[in-house]
Amino acid sequence: QVQLVESGGGLVQPGGSLRLSCTVSGSFFSINTMGWYRQVPGKQRELVAQISSGGRTNYVDSVKGRFGISRDNAKNTMYLQMNSLKPEDTAVYYCNTIPVTRTWGQGTQVSVSS
Repeated sequence: QVQLVESGGGLVQPGGSLRLSCTVSGSFFSINTMGWYRQVPGKQRELVAQISSGGRTNYVDSVKGRFGISRDNAKNTMYLQMNSLKPEDTAVYYCNTIPVTRTWGQGTQVSVSS
């Protein structure tokens, strides 16, 4: 069964950094565009960063210049380096394909607060 497992979240002060990891089981990882999504209670899940199988990246405007997405196809793992974190980055972060084709994992909570 394909699983998406997110990790690396936590509580950090504004201006701090975190690195999220997404480990994927299954052989589809290397051929798919992958993305990091986030969701705040009461709001729709939004796509914040994406990376193609070849490494091309794209970001939502609110995180450009602060977040960096990368992937290691040999390890079936994707990363999200988050710098200069702001309180509005507080959310549960998820990974999935683009478009979404897999069951969502449980996500990892990122909380930015002083």
